[in-house]
Amino acid sequence: MSSRLLTVAVIFGGRSVEHDVSIVTAQQIMKAMDRTRYQVVPVYIARDGKWFTGDPLTDIANFKDDAVLRHKDVIPVILSPDVRHHGLLVDPLARGLFRRPQVIRVDVLFPAIHGTHGEDGTLQGLFELADIPYVGFATLGSALTNDKIMTKQVLRQAGLPVLDDVWFSRSQWQHTPDTVLARIHEAFELPVFVKPATLGSSIGVSRVADTALLRPSIDVAANLDRRVMVEPAVNTPTEINCSVIGFGDDVRVSVLEQPLTYTDFLTYEDKYLAGSKGMKSADRIIPAPLDEAKTREIQRLALEAFRAVDGRGIVRIDFLLEGSTDRIYINELNTLPGSLSFYLWRPSGLSESQLIDQLMHYAREAHAEKRRSLTDYRTSLLTLAAARGIKGTKK
Repeated sequence: MSSRLLTVAVIFGGRSVEHDVSIVTAQQIMKAMDRTRYQVVPVYIARDGKWFTGDPLTDIANFKDDAVLRHKDVIPVILSPDVRHHGLLVDPLARGLFRRPQVIRVDVLFPAIHGTHGEDGTLQGLFELADIPYVGFATLGSALTNDKIMTKQVLRQAGLPVLDDVWFSRSQWQHTPDTVLARIHEAFELPVFVKPATLGSSIGVSRVADTALLRPSIDVAANLDRRVMVEPAVNTPTEINCSVIGFGDDVRVSVLEQPLTYTDFLTYEDKYLAGSKGMKSADRIIPAPLDEAKTREIQRLALEAFRAVDGRGIVRIDFLLEGSTDRIYINELNTLPGSLSFYLWRPSGLSESQLIDQLMHYAREAHAEKRRSLTDYRTSLLTLAAARGIKGTKK
């Protein structure tokens, strides 16, 4: 690496029900970045979708009651999809004689948005158009793993263990609820989990052990997403989590963890609002108290799942162990894990800043690999079309 600092835009907030969680994640990422290697540009996407930058965005205390947007040093920006800009246009809607927008050139983009409009491939598509290296899963992998229904279908096709499920659309639920309920009761006995297809942080997720609660639980999920998934609850479950980092053939797995607070499942309040430090899920055993054979099996499944969804960057994969059968199920893939799963890599000797360095390396390596693919393919089609007229061409 040259002596010049890499300019890294950390993008967070967004039009997502996980907006607040994203702010916390971004603050953790920016705090962990080595300022002798990186020039950090915070980019905050407000709840209404407007983009901003400015130093006050690096202090989480400024976000109380959305006060940060009233700070005079917070200014509008947009990420330009035009490859000529290669970065952010400052105050792009301002008007003035002879005025030209200022451009903040960016070397690497670091998305820190959970869920909708950030972790679902939409933001990654913008990055691809801008032709700027970015951290994390590419467009396809992001869109796929953000959708619990599609993730299961791909993992199942790859021969990996996932729970059975029943899914349906919001429209089906609104117009034929009795038919949907009949499908669920035919497939599973209670208890079951009801989940919106594309949200994270346990938002909208319900564990239903009483038939009377099934309808209202589905109503909640259907208000948050246009598709809903229902799956059986695992008997006497133990949650085990594993992180994977890498790109291409350079992929490795972390140690395993067992969250101590896992009972039926952790709600949003459990994960972020409970306890004096606001992170009840921080109670965990690392490494997880499993024998070597079980540990290796879960790590093997984590690697296979990562490759099955064309993973890159970092992911945390959550597993469930069924107590009565000792079966292993892949429960969920988190392509922007909370705290970037820093705690799962410390036992391997990777500090927070070193993990950030590794993700930067993979981002630039993936970008270089993509540039090896031909995109400018010229033919005589336009010359022939111009000579014959557009009706003379054949598809």
